[in-house]
Amino acid sequence: MTKAPPRDLTRSNAHYRRAVQRLPLGVASTFRYWGDDRTIYVDHGKGGRFWDIDGNAYVDYRLGYGPAILGYADARVDAAAMRGMNVGGVFALSTERELAVADRICNMVPGMDLVRFSNSGTEAVMGALRLARAHTGRESYLLIEGSYHGLFDAAMWMVNVEDWQPGGNLDPEVVSYSKGIPQDLKALAHLTPMNDPQKLEDVFKRHGSSLAAMLIEPIQGNCCGISATTEFVRLARSLCDQYGVLLIIDEVKTGFRVAKGGVQSLHGVVPDIATFAKAMANGYPIAAIAGREEVMRTFRYGGAAHGGTYTAHSVSLAAAEECLRILDETPALATIASYGEALKSGLSDILTRRGIVHSFTGHSSMFGLFFAPHAPDNYRDWKLSDYTFYDTMAHHLHDLCIICEPDSREPWFICEAHDAACLSDTLKAVETAVDLTLEQVQAAQ
Repeated sequence: MTKAPPRDLTRSNAHYRRAVQRLPLGVASTFRYWGDDRTIYVDHGKGGRFWDIDGNAYVDYRLGYGPAILGYADARVDAAAMRGMNVGGVFALSTERELAVADRICNMVPGMDLVRFSNSGTEAVMGALRLARAHTGRESYLLIEGSYHGLFDAAMWMVNVEDWQPGGNLDPEVVSYSKGIPQDLKALAHLTPMNDPQKLEDVFKRHGSSLAAMLIEPIQGNCCGISATTEFVRLARSLCDQYGVLLIIDEVKTGFRVAKGGVQSLHGVVPDIATFAKAMANGYPIAAIAGREEVMRTFRYGGAAHGGTYTAHSVSLAAAEECLRILDETPALATIASYGEALKSGLSDILTRRGIVHSFTGHSSMFGLFFAPHAPDNYRDWKLSDYTFYDTMAHHLHDLCIICEPDSREPWFICEAHDAACLSDTLKAVETAVDLTLEQVQAAQ
């Protein structure tokens, strides 16, 4: 019988009981609540690890959903942030550093001419969609099923696969994935599956003349790293050109992580607008909207409104300047990808020796693990699959002090600071977690 070492969460449990009196679910974001007795509170982080308030040290593959691309408390970026602090904070005025960071982004990402800054990925995508509507004079938009574009009303639509019968002529119903979303907005949102060229062409034929934008994550950052084919992304570009629709590539998670030029550069496609956030400043809050000049100039008086008191904060800008320099000028991305490949190889070896069929999705720097011979290439296939083994294994990994998202939708993120010790600790824990999961599954049969 495989045994996992006990994980003491006494202080976290006690803190939760106090926090829930003042904070809904005891946390500042619903996704940080992992249960009354399993929600953890961070004390500090360094490199590829963090420590909770009970003193447990975790190897982290969540990395705040991707921002800590260089690792926690990176000395180079933190020193730059301190220089930014000396500037003085918030002026609601511009500083010279805005241009320096915008120049870096445009030089790294082909086809991007102008940049506007925001504070979060959600804000950036909100601004991008408003920009597209202002530029085209249209209101509706196209989303890819399974994509995540932030927590704002226009983006929070999904297909209801649970109540859908595959094999028929009807597509799943479009529903909101939160209470409080005005249902009148549903008429503006159109959804289509990833990697289905015929359905993509059909939706353009039906609605192309009324679409302001098509939004796409070529690697779905909240759906197991499911990836678009290059042919699908290029078809999207062609159809957008044909119907006068603006193509928005959401690089909030992939930007400056999978390549210097983002995932769009891997497909050789230039969007009209792109959004960036997570990996820009190694965890300091900043995001960007970038795009071609004709479109971006619509940000003006009498055009698309855009702003924010904390936009282009001096600390975040300085951190972004240094983080992007490192990603652009050093082998950091190659180091990250190499570790990701080594981790996937080690995971595969453990699973193969136990006869467990598996596959990977996404990119070496942000990948999903799937227990089937072939990874899904669209949300419907993933949603109708059995991901019980993954969810059970993730539960055990947490007890073994390896952090991944508790459900299979979130990829494993890699940072530059993940090292040989992280890899060794991870694979040892995975071996135990897999055996515990197998025993649990067999006992349930």
